[in-house]
Amino acid sequence: MNDLRILFIINPKSGHHQKLNINDIITNHAEKFGYELSAYLMLDEHHPTEINKLIQLHQPKIIVAIGGDGTINLVADIIKGKEIALLIVPFGSANGMAKELNISENLEDCLNLIFEGKTVTIDLLKVNDDICVHLTDIGFNAKIVYRFQMDKNRGFIIYAKHFFLQLFTIKRRKFLIHYENQIKKVTAIALTFANANKYGIGAVINPDGKLNDGWFEICIIKPFPRWKIFSIAYQMFKGTLKASSYYEVIKCQKAMVFCNKESLLQIDGEISGRIKTIKLTCLPKALKVIIPANLHHPSIVD
Repeated sequence: MNDLRILFIINPKSGHHQKLNINDIITNHAEKFGYELSAYLMLDEHHPTEINKLIQLHQPKIIVAIGGDGTINLVADIIKGKEIALLIVPFGSANGMAKELNISENLEDCLNLIFEGKTVTIDLLKVNDDICVHLTDIGFNAKIVYRFQMDKNRGFIIYAKHFFLQLFTIKRRKFLIHYENQIKKVTAIALTFANANKYGIGAVINPDGKLNDGWFEICIIKPFPRWKIFSIAYQMFKGTLKASSYYEVIKCQKAMVFCNKESLLQIDGEISGRIKTIKLTCLPKALKVIIPANLHHPSIVD
């Protein structure tokens, strides 16, 4: 056995993978490649405390997070700034960050990245007192996340359903944005605070964003005529939204956003609550992530 120690964080409630015998698969993999395995099942509400205890006890070099974007966010918050690499195993419904990084949804393929992948260091986004790994927004997509959480069903198709349903119930909000010694007033149906490029369903909200460039983007979707709904959606899925007159992007390292009304805020697929003020700060090079070594990653600066 080598001296590699790996801690697995498993969210058994994520997605539709309950039929897989995860324990057998990871145990067999550890035995085959000779690393030390420890595991934590997310069954109660004391995850950060228990995970930190396991980190202190086992001193892992890698943490494998098996779950959705919310699980990834929780683990990233715990290990940010540490010399521990995160390996994402996408078992959620949207799996936005895994898709961003071209990570397979096959468990064994993911485990093979322990030895076949490469480690990159990415930025995180601090949102008030929380952190964001992937995307945070207020308005349009936050409503989709809320509707999805209220739905008893799970999966990519359900998420996509709420995406298209929300297109027909769009509301506009007024925002005041303070950034890089500038102030901007906007009326928008959504603001996305983007560390990454695209939503889990593949719609590209931030075409030119990079996960490791020391910046984040405020992506503004301006009010548009209802008959433009499908052309806007088409541009998002084609990755050409920046050509639209209803889209604007602000690149920054710090910002304050003030909303004229309390609105839902979502962070990495989880509703954070209703807010009127959002403080945003880029945390450069804050998280080590293992990604496929042989694939192109558009959102990573080489």
